[in-house]
Amino acid sequence: MSDIPVEAGKPDDVRRALALLNAAGARIGNSLDLETTARELLDVGVPQFCDLASVDLYMDVLAGDEPRPVGPGDGSGELRRVGFASSVSEAPPSLSRENQANTTGSSPVTVGATHCYPYNTPCAQALRSGRVQHIPGQDGTVPVQFGAVVQSTLAVPMVARDRVLGLVQFSRVKGSEPFGERDAALAAELASRAAVCIDNARLYRREHERALILQRSLLPPGDPEAAGLDIACRYLPGNPATEVGGDWFDVIELPGHRTAVVVGDVMGRGLRAAVAMGELRTAVRTLALTTDMEPAEVLGALDEIARGLGDSPGSQRGSDDLAEVYLATCIFAVYDPVSRRCTIANAGHLPPVLVEPDEPALLLEVPKGVPLGVGGEPFEEIEMELCDGAMIALYTDGLVESREHPIDEGLGSLRLALTDATESLENVADQVLTKLNVHHGEDDIALLVARVQGLPDGAVGDWTLSAEPRSVARARELTREQLSAWELDALADTAELLVSELVTNALRHGEGEIRLRLLLDRTLVCEVWDSGLVQPRRRRAHVTDEGGRGLQLVGLLSAGWGSRRTHRGKTVWFELARPGENSKPTDPTEALLSLF
Repeated sequence: MSDIPVEAGKPDDVRRALALLNAAGARIGNSLDLETTARELLDVGVPQFCDLASVDLYMDVLAGDEPRPVGPGDGSGELRRVGFASSVSEAPPSLSRENQANTTGSSPVTVGATHCYPYNTPCAQALRSGRVQHIPGQDGTVPVQFGAVVQSTLAVPMVARDRVLGLVQFSRVKGSEPFGERDAALAAELASRAAVCIDNARLYRREHERALILQRSLLPPGDPEAAGLDIACRYLPGNPATEVGGDWFDVIELPGHRTAVVVGDVMGRGLRAAVAMGELRTAVRTLALTTDMEPAEVLGALDEIARGLGDSPGSQRGSDDLAEVYLATCIFAVYDPVSRRCTIANAGHLPPVLVEPDEPALLLEVPKGVPLGVGGEPFEEIEMELCDGAMIALYTDGLVESREHPIDEGLGSLRLALTDATESLENVADQVLTKLNVHHGEDDIALLVARVQGLPDGAVGDWTLSAEPRSVARARELTREQLSAWELDALADTAELLVSELVTNALRHGEGEIRLRLLLDRTLVCEVWDSGLVQPRRRRAHVTDEGGRGLQLVGLLSAGWGSRRTHRGKTVWFELARPGENSKPTDPTEALLSLF
């Protein structure tokens, strides 16, 4: 705000000033975009207050950083011209040689250009002091192509919270009344109102970008890989001017070359929705990887977690914002490429779309369930066998819901867009986004399309062994023969040793018959099944112990190992990387010696 005193004026002048301030209050600050707010200031000022005007903002402000305080500095920091308006010319004003906006003093500054004000210019002084500077015009100093000679200019700093955001210049040409002290005070008030709005927009932009970074960092990078599945993913944020949402998708590799795919949508917007999405996504991954529960059980546990988020310390469960933020819809599916069976559970989400070869697309009838965070209702699941080449699509409501049409129409359009199960998945995903006209910017959009391939019969070795000591040798024999058939002899020694350990543990600590299964895809997976319910526990053996090192050895020699429960007991598994140019199997002898 300028400290220039306001003179008593004619009633008509006072009315015009009040009308201008009233227009500024109504028209400035309707957007949370910095450049738009600057243009709103120019629309108010030209031609009602001046003939030419321009707005420059510090590059720090445009980047979302904290503006520089009034006083320190020389006022010559780098600015960008974000707006210009004129009622007499198409070019930005060049006031005089000593006040040229650019450092070279040779040409005017265009919108979008960056520049600095030289130290000794009034504009730099206005930025340093935070006060309006009146710059009288000088005949003959303005280029002819401007169409008029500037006779009076006000260099007005844009100050908010005692910090300078930039500079606005109001200019009048010859033939208009020169600026007076009353005009300087009015210009300072206009600039001050715009500065507050621009500072709010800056703060919003900073928080919005942080939320976007958080949201995108929680999404899988690129198109994930999975055994027996080809996958294409798309994520489109809403309009950049809107807040971020809570849409997410994930692909989780499970033991036994199974794959879990999940798509969810946290209700609400903004940073809190993105944070809630991150918490739920992490919980889904943890539940899927560590408990190996069925999809309906995963959603049940996730529902309890969602309700716990709303009941966190310091929150009010009944408040409207939390009730919205911590409700979410989610669909969770697990695909087994060996059996080609897919199990799906739903928590209030839109149904998946299935496309089988030479068949029309259809919406799967999955029990809808209630959204996560509601509680009180168990989740159901369905299981189906998918043929090779079948395509399944999971998505969020932003893809099919719009103000322009009801959701049923959007679902129908999605089915029509998913017509060819043999088309490249990348093309399918792009065609869906194109045909459904998703650029309305109303909501975030997540789309995951997967094509079922399944593991070929030759990539699976499956045997049942009796619960007797000689089965250990038989398991080693079967493992070596199968690896030889797969031309993986380099893994035979390691695989034999680890299979022997797992089968021995199944005999000692398990129950019933033993099942040995080898699965070959991007990696080699070995599974040993038995009917016992007690899960193996890795422990550290003492130097004098004669046993207890089996699982330590499995951990040393394998790329990963673990156990999971099954309908009839448990499965203990380990994984070995396939030999390649950049990897070779660990020497079992060295691993054995390292245990002692």
